[in-house]
Amino acid sequence: MTAERTRPTGSEPQFDTTRFTVPPEQDGLRLDAAVAAWTGLSRSAAAQLCAEQRVSHRGSPVAKSHRVAVSETYTVEVPVPEDPHRIAPQHVPDLRLVHVEPSYVVVDKPAGVAAHPSPGWKGPTVVGALAGAGISVATSGAPERQGIVHRLDVGTSGLMVVAREEGAYSQLKRAFKERTVTKVYHAVVQGIPDPLKGTIDAPIGRHPGHEWRFAVMEDGRNSVTHYEVLEAFGRASLVEVHLETGRTHQIRVHFSALQYPCCGDLTYGADPALSAGLGLTRQWLHAKRLGFTSPATGQHVEYESPYPTDLAYAVETLREGGPRL
Repeated sequence: MTAERTRPTGSEPQFDTTRFTVPPEQDGLRLDAAVAAWTGLSRSAAAQLCAEQRVSHRGSPVAKSHRVAVSETYTVEVPVPEDPHRIAPQHVPDLRLVHVEPSYVVVDKPAGVAAHPSPGWKGPTVVGALAGAGISVATSGAPERQGIVHRLDVGTSGLMVVAREEGAYSQLKRAFKERTVTKVYHAVVQGIPDPLKGTIDAPIGRHPGHEWRFAVMEDGRNSVTHYEVLEAFGRASLVEVHLETGRTHQIRVHFSALQYPCCGDLTYGADPALSAGLGLTRQWLHAKRLGFTSPATGQHVEYESPYPTDLAYAVETLREGGPRL
């Protein structure tokens, strides 16, 4: 069997038009079986191409039950496999563009949005939302996370900066590595931390029994969290957090290890009744302020994000003495 391939023009072709010539060993084979052998598709997928009139001989579509003959040539529109690294544009109306520069963009990420695509995640992403908004990003980084210099958990809302130019990517990536970026989070945690102001210095590693969880572990990576209680409500506290390091789930793991889990964070031990009473369906954790040296001007810039509706409601409920459990 020989084949000639022509790729249709256009930015996102869905099919390749390919010509196949029947070899002697396939003489008399049903067309759908032959197409499956030529393309590597399943028999049912090959039959579907025939039903969609994407298989033709001498310019005319051919039915799947047709028997092919040696030396005949067939034209098949073969589906182009989707590039797993291609960032599909997405419409994410709740994602707010805080500041757009030629070298970087600052976004206010809502909960339920991932920073970038990853195995098992089918929901919206920051990079997909930026593509949907027509905002280009740097090509540095892994293909599925180009321009991403830091991340927030899917269930964490707040500020992220994404590089739009290669030089900006290098500068911002280095700033996060050297810990010169100001990262301030607000969290509502269960109980009242003691002391009211302090530092949590405890290494974090992947939990040995749970693939998607992390824990304080002796052989974990160095992790340092500074915090101060802003308001104490009795059963919960509003805490300001400054990250010295940036480990996955760091704030959630550190406060959970001290028995003060973030309200709503059922993964790390939050009280389901209190979480429900506060109207929370995710952890109360928000990236409140973000400051860094502008790659364009060399001047320090800082951005701030208000609490989203669900987190603001939870705080007001606590201030009013609720919830009633």
